[in-house]
Amino acid sequence: MPDSESGRAGVLRGAGVSPGVGVGPVRSVAGAVPEPPAGSRHGGDAAAERDAALAALEEVAADLEARGARAAERGNTAGRDVLNAQALMARDPGLADGVRARIEEGTAAARAVFEAFGVYREMLAGAGEYMAARVSDLDDVRDRAVARLLGLPVPGVPESDEPFVLVARDLAPADTAVLDPAKVVAFVTEEGGPTSHTAILARTMGVPAVVALPGATSLADGTRVLVDGAAGTVRPEPADAEVEAARAAAAARAAALEGSTGPGATKDGHKVPLLANIGGPKDLEAALANGAEGVGLYRTEFLFLDRQEPPSDAEQEEAYRRVLEAFPQGRVVVRTLDAGADKPLAFLPPPGEEPNPALGERGLRMMRRHPEVLTAQLAALARAAAGLTTTLQVMAPMVTDADEAAFFAAACREAGVEHPGVMIEVPAAALRARDIAPEVEFFSIGTNDLAQYACAADRQVGGLAHLQDPWRPAVLDLVAPAAVAGVPCGVCGEAAGDPALACVLVGLGVTSLSMSAPSLPLVRAALARHTLDECRRAAAAARAARTAGQAREAARAHLPALSELGV
Repeated sequence: MPDSESGRAGVLRGAGVSPGVGVGPVRSVAGAVPEPPAGSRHGGDAAAERDAALAALEEVAADLEARGARAAERGNTAGRDVLNAQALMARDPGLADGVRARIEEGTAAARAVFEAFGVYREMLAGAGEYMAARVSDLDDVRDRAVARLLGLPVPGVPESDEPFVLVARDLAPADTAVLDPAKVVAFVTEEGGPTSHTAILARTMGVPAVVALPGATSLADGTRVLVDGAAGTVRPEPADAEVEAARAAAAARAAALEGSTGPGATKDGHKVPLLANIGGPKDLEAALANGAEGVGLYRTEFLFLDRQEPPSDAEQEEAYRRVLEAFPQGRVVVRTLDAGADKPLAFLPPPGEEPNPALGERGLRMMRRHPEVLTAQLAALARAAAGLTTTLQVMAPMVTDADEAAFFAAACREAGVEHPGVMIEVPAAALRARDIAPEVEFFSIGTNDLAQYACAADRQVGGLAHLQDPWRPAVLDLVAPAAVAGVPCGVCGEAAGDPALACVLVGLGVTSLSMSAPSLPLVRAALARHTLDECRRAAAAARAARTAGQAREAARAHLPALSELGV
């Protein structure tokens, strides 16, 4: 769509999810797999058809694991983990049972596989933000199996002798994880969001990426484009001057970041600890390399997902202790299991059918139904921290009021966890943060969910991206009361990784910021170039604006040094 801010026609705007600049010809992901015709029947040999279907699924699983191993050899352990998770999808016993049942009824193998995946697809698509983001992963596994059964080329990244910009409706993890950054200078997708696997892997690899870009797939192969992963823009057939300007901005940013070291602080010395969001010990290397002062969000649900049984006490304790040991002079903020409607677990039966799972029993709501799981996790955390100098802070997700906060704080203290806190991601909690503050020691604002719930806009729907913008003054109005409610208040949502918005958050009273590890240097540099008073003026200007775009521009007017960083 046209870039309304610049007034230049032909500039496409999506969501920038991985910073950097890439220029090159478009190459599209080829080989879209057609849906097998409804009603397709096999010739009568159900056993042969069944064997072919199961063999195709196993071939897909083995290929995904091999791709994961190659990704790990190149240092992309996050890619390996995603691909191994996809391999588990292909080998799911329930899926195999669904395929067998359909083939026994006479359905052809390819159609049986397609329909069996369809059941899982509907479950994920309606199961909330986290699992909805896995739909593209599931579709990729399905298409790879169907292609094998139909004798079609398996979808994948095109070959090219020159560097190129990869364009797709959505990029499957199997493809993203094995991209060669020397050849793929950027990628652009029509679908996806900032929390999708595509976005996460892009940031891990350091490849510029723009997602949720309407019309991306209409770009013809060979079209030269300029991709700005920070601005979220794609310029077809850019002028040489535009390319030079974008590269100069990127170079200026890189030069500015060379001196971005040490603890986070504003120009006048106001300390703002800069922490990393992680999913487990595997993410520690990137956090430490980018100067994280600790962990502001340890997503412990990754220990529990895709399992038929919960992790043992010893397994939990070992995973927690490894992270705690990495920051002996810092702090680690652990989020207790955020399971439930949007992250269903096999060993925790759902409370029943929920018409709107995103608003259902998840997080602390689910843990109050299964207190034994919460008790075991808190006890493992307490044991993991024993004898260490690291400060362990533990917070509950999806807290709505003071009663829930008091319940969680009591559970923590009974288990020996000394520093309880809560997530502020429900608008009711943000509005009445002063009631919750006396019950706990700290807050952490999850701006992703806070924006989603405040604006009634699903985070995974690309068409609603304009409603999910954390720059919206209404979202900033919800952050403000939590930031000054009387306890230390951090931000661990994607907003913390935006250097301009990070300054605004500090101006609102936020005391720490936690983000994806690659975002840390730029945020550190932005804070170091502005005083606390400048941050406060920027925050006031943003809240006084009427729209997200106006808030962004109003704030930037009070943050003059951002231009030095090319943001």
